[in-house]
Amino acid sequence: MKSMQRILMGLALLFPLSAAAQTMSIEEYAPKSTLKVPVHNVTRAKFPFIDVHSHQRGNQSAQQVAALVKDMDDLNMAVMVDLSGGTNGQVAQKVKMLKARYPKRFVVFTNVDFSGIDQPGWTERAVKQLEEDVKVHGAQGLKIFKNLGLDVKDSKGNRVKTNDPRIDPVWAKAGELGIPVLIHTGEPNSFFEPIDEHNERWLELKLHPSRARPQPPYASFEVTMAEQWDVFRKHPETKFINAHLGWFGNDLDRLGRLLDSLPNMYTELAAVAYELGRQPRHAREFFIKYQDRIMMGKDTWAPKEYPTYFRILETADEYFPWYRNYHAFWPMYGLDLPDEVLKKVYYANALKVIPGIDASLFPR
Repeated sequence: MKSMQRILMGLALLFPLSAAAQTMSIEEYAPKSTLKVPVHNVTRAKFPFIDVHSHQRGNQSAQQVAALVKDMDDLNMAVMVDLSGGTNGQVAQKVKMLKARYPKRFVVFTNVDFSGIDQPGWTERAVKQLEEDVKVHGAQGLKIFKNLGLDVKDSKGNRVKTNDPRIDPVWAKAGELGIPVLIHTGEPNSFFEPIDEHNERWLELKLHPSRARPQPPYASFEVTMAEQWDVFRKHPETKFINAHLGWFGNDLDRLGRLLDSLPNMYTELAAVAYELGRQPRHAREFFIKYQDRIMMGKDTWAPKEYPTYFRILETADEYFPWYRNYHAFWPMYGLDLPDEVLKKVYYANALKVIPGIDASLFPR
């Protein structure tokens, strides 16, 4: 041991590190790859696509919406689904803002206000509001945010579970109205695990500690997700779009079993394509097998980030970076999906599930 220490000390004297290198933390380490491989940057999707998972702020001017459409055109995005329609009738203004000049380019989902869920009449009011939002205000779907099952509490401070029976009539009404429910439940399973040397996303949690979901106060990952699946099973007539690959992009076999057992469940890629990009062969097989159940989604509206999705889905490129310095600290590989699968992911599956989208915007 002493001889090894002397060797290391000698090497340090011969090849001294810079002061910055000696004091750099692991959080600062961001190596640039020296690997030289073929590059196929895809700035525009091969086929027009529907982004089923986007969020737009309210109160945009006509000029701002026109600029938004220009960005969509550059990406070959034919239709954007804005999931942030708002609660208590707010969706009416959102529909007017986005669809006044571009009625074919936008779809708006409404949301549910869970405050006062244990007050008399909450269920009836929520069902009535959903019906009004769809039939009167033009909503084409329902979006459930991740606060349900995690942070929504009743007046006594109890966590409101996703499968709370008071919400059952809302899910049933969505099925009756023929609209899908795009639902975000939980977070990546690593966020629920101890933040230690075995946690794959330790660095992300170190940089963003608020993303952790320790127990308590949260329920476990398995409990949280099981409550969602219970809703899907209880409402087979309602179509559910399970956001973010249902947080099983890192376990596609389990996601496949879930899809097999729940024919009313679909899924989408928003914010989790980094999971696919590290397992290109297995992910390609998964997409081919479940090509009728997967949709394109992105989540945060940032046009410069879409090309990474296109590159993962459309090319066979190797070892390229994810577009952010968090979420994924591993390189991406392309799936090189067949055209018939791309068309379904990009638009055909969404056309089946979301009512009112003009099919003439897309190739047959």
